[in-house]
Amino acid sequence: MSITVNGLDELKKLAGSDLGTSEWIEVTQDRINTFADATGDHQWIHVDPERAAEGPFGAPIAHGYLTLSLFIPLFTELLDVQGVTTKVNYGLNKVRFPSPVKVGSRIRLVGKLTDVEDVAGGVQITVDGAIEIEGGAKPAAVLQSLSRFYA
Repeated sequence: MSITVNGLDELKKLAGSDLGTSEWIEVTQDRINTFADATGDHQWIHVDPERAAEGPFGAPIAHGYLTLSLFIPLFTELLDVQGVTTKVNYGLNKVRFPSPVKVGSRIRLVGKLTDVEDVAGGVQITVDGAIEIEGGAKPAAVLQSLSRFYA
C-alpha cells in the first residue's frame, strides 16, 4: 500500500516513518539474462543454469546490482510524492548483499524514511531499506538510499 503525499511540507512530516512493505516480485532467469545483456556481465553463476546448479548456490543467482536496481520500482510502491516538479536518485550511503537471490525467488522491499532535510529548491530524503527474500533468513540487500524532490 503506497503512502501518498502532496508537496514537500507533507513529505517532511513523514521523517522517521515506516513506509511499509512492497509487493513480492519474482526474479526470473529471463530478468537475470536481460540484466546480463545490459551490463555485459555474463558470469556463469548468473546465466548458465546447468553449470550454476553445480555451483555453490545450487542454482543461478541474480547479480547484486540487479537486486539493487529493483529498489526503485519496489520503492515507488511505498511512497508516491506528488506536487513536485522533479524527483532525482541522489545516491547511496551504504549497500550490502547478505544473501544471494536464486532464480525463481521472490523479493520485496521494507523501507523506513529516516531523514528529510532541506536542500536548495527542495528536500533530500534518506531511506533505509531491506530487500527481503521470501522464506530467507537474511535479506538480499540492505541499503541507505538518498533521493531529492524539487518544488
